[in-house]
Amino acid sequence: MIPAAAAIALAIYFFIPREEPDPVPGTSLELIQADLSQQTETPTQKEELPENVMVDIKGHVAKPGVYELPNGARAQEAIAAAGGFLPEADSRAINLAMKVADEMVLYVPKTGEEAVLPPQAVAPSGEALVDLNSATEAQLMELPGIGPSKAAAIIAYRTENGKFAKIEDLTNVTGIGDKTFEQLKDGITAK
Repeated sequence: MIPAAAAIALAIYFFIPREEPDPVPGTSLELIQADLSQQTETPTQKEELPENVMVDIKGHVAKPGVYELPNGARAQEAIAAAGGFLPEADSRAINLAMKVADEMVLYVPKTGEEAVLPPQAVAPSGEALVDLNSATEAQLMELPGIGPSKAAAIIAYRTENGKFAKIEDLTNVTGIGDKTFEQLKDGITAK
């Protein structure tokens, strides 16, 4: 009797259809892809950026003036639109990789001339505020607590992310914490 029961049990095991378990993803990439495919939330819409920006190019370029450039254009493209540098221009004073922004003033100084920024807000002490959106590395290093590496980080952040919307955005820069910001807030602006 036992051999007959065992034979029946084996027949049931092999011949009756069973529900297959869901396969388990074997790699982390499969896990990530499975997770991404299960997301049901709609991503939020980013704020639409204008197609073009207007940039005022001044100084030692062939044709100074206001130029319309595509959004995301670099300073190199703006200088080219203005006819390029004049022979006496100090091309090293301009970060040619910097993204230009709407309403930006780009001034090309003469060799030996100190770069001149557009008129800026004035601190209560009467000192001109340093504009985070247009200051050169040297001008940033005049701020308390800002050395070459922090000045370079500010410019890199500005190049990658565009203009600072408000001075508090400075704390998004690597190496600038609340303590450093407190030292700087009365001497900076974001125009």
